[in-house]
Amino acid sequence: MLLFILAAVNFTHIMDFVIMMPLNPVLQSVLDINNQQFSILVAAYAASAGIFGFLGSFYIDRFDRKTALLVLYIGFIISTLGCAVAQSYQLFLIARFMAGAFGGILGALVLAIVGDAVPEERRGKATGFVMAAFSAASIAGIPLGYFLAVKVNWHMPFFLITAISVVVLIVAWKTFPSLRTHIATGAKQNPFGLIQHIFHNTNLLWALLLTFVLMIAGLTVIPFISDYMVKNVGFEKDQIAYIYLFGGLATVYTSPAIGKLADLHGKRKMFTIMGLVSIVPILLITNLPEVPKYIAFLVTTSFFIAFGGRFVPAMAMVTSSVEKKQRGGFMSFNSAVQQLASAFSSVLGGLIISTTADDKVEGFWKLGLIASIATIVSVVIAMKVKQVD
Repeated sequence: MLLFILAAVNFTHIMDFVIMMPLNPVLQSVLDINNQQFSILVAAYAASAGIFGFLGSFYIDRFDRKTALLVLYIGFIISTLGCAVAQSYQLFLIARFMAGAFGGILGALVLAIVGDAVPEERRGKATGFVMAAFSAASIAGIPLGYFLAVKVNWHMPFFLITAISVVVLIVAWKTFPSLRTHIATGAKQNPFGLIQHIFHNTNLLWALLLTFVLMIAGLTVIPFISDYMVKNVGFEKDQIAYIYLFGGLATVYTSPAIGKLADLHGKRKMFTIMGLVSIVPILLITNLPEVPKYIAFLVTTSFFIAFGGRFVPAMAMVTSSVEKKQRGGFMSFNSAVQQLASAFSSVLGGLIISTTADDKVEGFWKLGLIASIATIVSVVIAMKVKQVD
């Protein structure tokens, strides 16, 4: 039940983030913005999550995990409702910034709770289960949200997320257990003691660097897939949802399976395999010409399988790189690094990618090359990360 609630929390805050990706063509039209302004919307969420994740890392280990989860989730719900009622690009940008402030810390807290509650030998499978929320968001949330955006208006997906989140909040409040075993004397020390500990611990620095580079290896590409598929590959706007539907259906099985394999054969080994394999779909999706739809779906689905397949063992490695009493603070700090890397990747992508006079996306292949190089670098970095429990 604990893992189910964590997966549900993950589902809503991940859906809130990823719903922006297929909405790119819709938002460009209704808000009269371009790819650069859209990348700022994505970056605002990520930058906010990074900033507040950093601040949250000082204090999050002082509280009962249930208390922290409920308070942050209430803030997330209010912010998402703000996204739903925003009437302009500027107000929407502010609401995205606020949603990121709570969503980013929530993601870190979920992984910290998994690390606290699940023994290391089963942590890969548990991480895969919780991270399968991305798949669930892709299967159900994104297609439904996109359909509502196209058929009703762009506000409706955020009303949907708000409604689902309220239900999850009630269930969590009623059934989630109190978790206080992580609270120790060290949590009451100077909050900057955690930062000092991180920067004096080579293993934790390698774990943070792995997160940073891995996000560059994905988020330079993902925000621009839908726009590229519409303008260069020949998709209709209402066909974009199928990309996430098929990708989600595949990864709802592959992510937990890869997590289980990581427990059996080693997290580092599985990450290395999936990281190197992922380079192929990255290069394919960023160089895809106008092809039959079934070929495009094969490429996009393999991309999402590989993306999730490397992320699950990587996050299990990062979670296991820190002691329990500092896990919440470190994972919040790691989330800050993750989100700042996402913001950097989105802005970098917006600077490199452009639209030609005949309304084609130009320069996507460059982002694929950057993502591939970053993937190789992340595999090398993973060799340095050690488990402490």
